[in-house]
Amino acid sequence: MEFIEWTNALSVGVTTFDNEHKQLVVLINTLNQALTAGSAKKTMEDILKSLVNYTTIHFKHEEDYMVLYDYPDYQKHKKEHDALTTQVIEFQERYKAGKTAFSLELIHFLKDWLINHIMGTDKKYKDYFIAKGVQ
Repeated sequence: MEFIEWTNALSVGVTTFDNEHKQLVVLINTLNQALTAGSAKKTMEDILKSLVNYTTIHFKHEEDYMVLYDYPDYQKHKKEHDALTTQVIEFQERYKAGKTAFSLELIHFLKDWLINHIMGTDKKYKDYFIAKGVQ
């Protein structure tokens, strides 16, 4: 059983964003598998780097759509994106410097943040984008 299971309940009604969310789920699941298997530090670093890079790309896509379609909660949504990006980059830097280790706490934080962000913040734009014809 996967650490995070994608279900239709997580769908935000925009195919591009759903596909990107699915990829984030895959990356977090991969990181969890590497952590539980005791994978090498380099493997963990590479997975975390992929997760950070892909998250940045996904956030940019959402934000571009929000600007394009004049989404009213854009600034609030962007602040959430920026906060997570800062937290994960800080962890990545501490990890590279040997000041912290991968832990179940980190992986649970990422899972909880992703699920809560999709189910709370992202779901708020679902009806707005659908009304604008975005699929």
